Amino acid sequence: MNIQRTIVHMDLDTFFVSVERLINSHLIGKPVIIGGLSDRGVVSSCSYEARTYGVHSAMPIRMARQLCSDGIYIRGDMDNYSKHSRMVTDIISEKAPLYEKASIDEHYLDITGMDRFFGSLKWSHELRQRIITETGLPISFGLSVNKTVSKIATGEAKPNGEKQVEVKDVKGFLNPLSIKKIPMLGPKTYQLLRSMGVITIKTLSDIPPEMLRHVLGKNGMIIWKKANGIDHTPVHAYWEQKSISKERTYDQDTTDIKDLNRQIITMVEKIAFELRKQEKLTACITVKIRYANFDTHTKQKRITYTSFDHILIETAQEVFKKLYTRRMRIRLIGVRLSNLIHGTQQLNLFEDTPEQINLYLAMDMIRKRYGSNAIKRATCI
Repeated sequence: MNIQRTIVHMDLDTFFVSVERLINSHLIGKPVIIGGLSDRGVVSSCSYEARTYGVHSAMPIRMARQLCSDGIYIRGDMDNYSKHSRMVTDIISEKAPLYEKASIDEHYLDITGMDRFFGSLKWSHELRQRIITETGLPISFGLSVNKTVSKIATGEAKPNGEKQVEVKDVKGFLNPLSIKKIPMLGPKTYQLLRSMGVITIKTLSDIPPEMLRHVLGKNGMIIWKKANGIDHTPVHAYWEQKSISKERTYDQDTTDIKDLNRQIITMVEKIAFELRKQEKLTACITVKIRYANFDTHTKQKRITYTSFDHILIETAQEVFKKLYTRRMRIRLIGVRLSNLIHGTQQLNLFEDTPEQINLYLAMDMIRKRYGSNAIKRATCI
């Protein structure tokens, strides 16, 4: 017999903006836009007040300024956001029997069976109140039978609210909502479904699954299940990976600086791709060398959170240049990325242009399909 699950989805409201408002209370109630400040920058986050002007995440800053000239524009501070994110995770980890950190500002909690001891809604409410009291950050939650319904419920509870959807109410809750509310339903799929006359989740759930599979491929069945409130995806226990690294031991000791730099580029490309695959960012890069006499030395540098090759390669080469001072032959070279947090390219939008982000997305798509060596910098060939 299948046990009915109880899943909570907790999401910090306009997280970056909320952290900035903790620092500067004058920002409360005003349209705040966070992102790259040049005209080629992109909006990373914005307040609800800014959204009333039509501003939204991933919009070019130039367009945001046209829509909201009176907005307050802030570059953002990933170190500070990460610190507040850890504060929230620490509170959740003390109370939740099983939780998953899905991103820098959202968590899934599996509290199945806790109704025998506490009311699930009461327990979730008390945890939310504790987070608000101890961090000063607004947070919303959805409570239901699986990840999909809980996440959609959180969206309906925002801003700074709570919503429970019991198993008997799932279909009634989902049916009138726009298909836009379905998690991971991208803009292309949305436009395709709209062109078919599908607007609400009810209409989508009534389409025969085989038809959706024919139109959307294997993703069609996943979307059909979500529209019908079906999601067996487990909550994965949160485990914080401390670092990711790569090393190369030479068959013959070397002093070839050009080749050593090529090795650094190759290693950084591979571990940066792995970082993006895991949807993580790094704030510290370490270079390691072992001389022919087995003396081992390391040097590290702190950086703004990123997962982009071009930033990491430049930093690694800079660190290597400072580290390699003895001009002895080297038998091993390595690179390690540490101080990892969960996050995607969206968090790199403070400085990087949409074109650059799209280039990385395209390259990663090729690597995922054809292997990590399918595309690389010319200097690595």
